[in-house]
Amino acid sequence: MNRLLSICLVSVVIIFSFIACRNMKQKDESKLLSDTDRYYSALSIEKGMNASFLEMFDSAGVMLNANHMPIEGFEAIKASLLSESDSTFILTWEPRFAKIAASGELGYTYGTYQIRDKATDSITGVGKYATIWEKQADGKWKAILDTGNPGLDEAK
Repeated sequence: MNRLLSICLVSVVIIFSFIACRNMKQKDESKLLSDTDRYYSALSIEKGMNASFLEMFDSAGVMLNANHMPIEGFEAIKASLLSESDSTFILTWEPRFAKIAASGELGYTYGTYQIRDKATDSITGVGKYATIWEKQADGKWKAILDTGNPGLDEAK
């Protein structure tokens, strides 16, 4: 009986250790995804929103912009982005949350964004965003869907 109890206890410890390790790995991956999201925001400051988004999107990515049909695929996203200059403003964003699927292949981030006028350094827009990411074969995360909406109740 003692031997059976010992085996059960060891099994429980192993199972809980496995679960704890898996949860730690998912937290590490979620942090990596948040850091990836922050990297693209920093790139937007350095090189502009268009360059940042062009590097961020997967070839099958989709952008959902207000008052527009979905922009599907990298070439359509590129054409849309390059049709308007990003030289008069700076778009930055900050992820507030990141989650990775148990499979490790998909994840999402959401957070807030800010648009600043370059000439006056004043804030001209704020809002919320959500991005769905897919892990590439090389281990990098690329956006497969991105959307945002303007407005933010700063009191909450």
